[in-house]
Parts: sequence; structure tokens; C-alpha cells
Amino acid sequence: MTDAQPIVLLLSGPNLNLLGEREPAVYGTATLDDHVALAAATAAGLGLSVEHLQSNHEGALVDAVHAARGRCAAIVVNPGALTHYSWALHDALAAFEGPVVELHLSNPNAREEWRHTSVVAPVATGAIAGFGGDGYRLAVEAVAHLLGPGRP
Repeated sequence: MTDAQPIVLLLSGPNLNLLGEREPAVYGTATLDDHVALAAATAAGLGLSVEHLQSNHEGALVDAVHAARGRCAAIVVNPGALTHYSWALHDALAAFEGPVVELHLSNPNAREEWRHTSVVAPVATGAIAGFGGDGYRLAVEAVAHLLGPGRP
């Protein structure tokens, strides 16, 4: 961890690089860069910094969680489709010692039944879902709250 500002690792799973183009009726027209910028601006105002990684590859996200151990104060993860089946991501997040906030632009429980199960949820401190791009701000604010005034 840095002495100056605790780091929040923001992870974006498969296909999130297509935000702004892919199913705008479900995910909106903002790009992933727009969402990351909102998260970073929110974090800066709360004395936090954001590092972001988007990958379409499960192993890259697992490696990022491993590398965050002992270095990052918290993780915000939008796992995309990995939400529903990535036990590898589940296990990596379970080994992370700080708060984990699961994030979704849409509300998975209001969509197809196969989206109702999250294998990330059991190892997440909490979840933000269904608030569109504003969820990125809410997730960072939740992290700041969870870290509290005596931040690591």
C-alpha cells in the first residue's frame, strides 16, 4: 500500500471493453473509459486512487487479484459473465484481505434466470447493481465507507 493514497483495484471482466457499443438499451451509451474516469474522480475526492484492468481472460483477472494482495486496500469488480461461473475468480477474491465490492451496471436479478446466480457474491463484502454508470461512483463511495477513517 502507498502511504499517500490507498489503492482501489477496479477490475472489468469480459466484453466490458465494448461498453457504449454493446446492447446500449441494457448497458447504456457510456464507454468503459467513462466509467473508469468517474470511479477515479470519485476516488480522488475521497483520498483514494484507482488502478484499472479490463480483460477478456479469466486468468488475467485472477493474476491481478493475486498481485493486489498486500498492495491494494480494496477491490471493485465488475466480473461480467464470469460472475456466474468463475470459481477461480471466487477463490482469488476470497484470498484478498480487504473489502471487495461486486459491481454490475444492470440488475442481474431482473434479467434472464441464468444471471441470477453470482459465484462472486459469497466472497464480496457487498454489491452494487442496477444503477447504470452511477454504480461506479456508488461502489467507490462504499469502499471509502468500508475502509473508514483509519484507512489502511
